[in-house]
Amino acid sequence: MPYAVRNDGTVRSTVRNAAGADRPSMLGRAMRLLAGFRAGEPEVSLAELARRSGVAKPTAHRLLGELETWSMVERTPGGYRLGLRAFELGQVVPRQRDLQESAMPILTDLHEATRETVHLAVPDGADVIYLQKLSVAGGPRLPSRLGGRMPAHCTGVGKVLLAFGPPQLLDAALERGLVRCTPRSVTAPGLLAERLAEIRARGHAEEYEESAPGVACVAAPVLGPDGIAVAALSITGWSTRFAPARVVPAVRTAALGLSRVLGWGGAPRDAVR
Repeated sequence: MPYAVRNDGTVRSTVRNAAGADRPSMLGRAMRLLAGFRAGEPEVSLAELARRSGVAKPTAHRLLGELETWSMVERTPGGYRLGLRAFELGQVVPRQRDLQESAMPILTDLHEATRETVHLAVPDGADVIYLQKLSVAGGPRLPSRLGGRMPAHCTGVGKVLLAFGPPQLLDAALERGLVRCTPRSVTAPGLLAERLAEIRARGHAEEYEESAPGVACVAAPVLGPDGIAVAALSITGWSTRFAPARVVPAVRTAALGLSRVLGWGGAPRDAVR
């Protein structure tokens, strides 16, 4: 379903009516309410869910009641939380589950070798979704979270997915508009195209304070059997002391190892673009 991410992180999904104007569907409103839940929150009030989703409070109350009957949400003393059925559905998504299971030993080794935060992310339209995050004590505060999403063009993992993924990912990012996460974020399509060409040439991405102040990272693509990026790995740390030359070989080796686990045969990059 089409959606847009506002600057405050809330999600707007839309459908087209017969006249061509955007209007939210009932399913879209329910999905917007579910997308309003965030990691680390024991519960969210009705008023806050309505604000985050943009759904009118009476409609939000009714839809949450229906979602409760399906165990997608649970009512709490102060509002709502995600229900057991939402957890169960997440466990049966095969591609992400298999990818996580295959990646975990590699991510653990990368985390222990570099002593930096590592990520595993996959594309979802103009965004990336983080499937795994192994943090390190004393690292910078990061906007990423397990199960969370970020605009692809503002992150290292997103840049390699745009560079090595199918063309429709870049089309989706440009169609939505290149939002600014920090003053350093790339918001000009022409400049983004230049950066992606550089990433394809060197085989990895470097990102300095484009996703959050004080944060830098390097990322490499995880390739599927056809040589197209299906995921990305990254190493993230403080921008003031981050040394790409030290960690680039590690993240590229890790991404290559996971690519081979997933069945990539090592076709030349030019042959799959």
